[in-house]
Amino acid sequence: QVQLVESGGGLVQAGGSRRLSCAASGRTFSNYAMGWFRQAPGKERVFVAAITGSGSRSLYADSVKGRFTISRDNAAKNTVYLQMNNLNAEDTAVYFCAAGRSELIATDPTGFHSWGQGTQVTVSS
Repeated sequence: QVQLVESGGGLVQAGGSRRLSCAASGRTFSNYAMGWFRQAPGKERVFVAAITGSGSRSLYADSVKGRFTISRDNAAKNTVYLQMNNLNAEDTAVYFCAAGRSELIATDPTGFHSWGQGTQVTVSS
């Protein structure tokens, strides 16, 4: 079992940046992919980005491509990050990190077995 704790959410102005962090514990961190999802009020949880266990490959939703960057620190911090730039109101959501079932990237929530509690990001215009 993997325990995940997100941090970094908050209020940010449109056009601004924010970095989310997700600290993992409980299993060898590099053995599994990590992902970020988000859920806006009244909407389903949707894929944002994912990265392989080694960190060699990443994948993004079209809505965030070119603005968001996922990365991970396997060596020291067992943490995955989501750098979010040029934020807009449509990015307002609760952001969740998730641990994958294998080293390979997944984009569907069923491909992840452990979830953080979520962190709220609100973008003001």
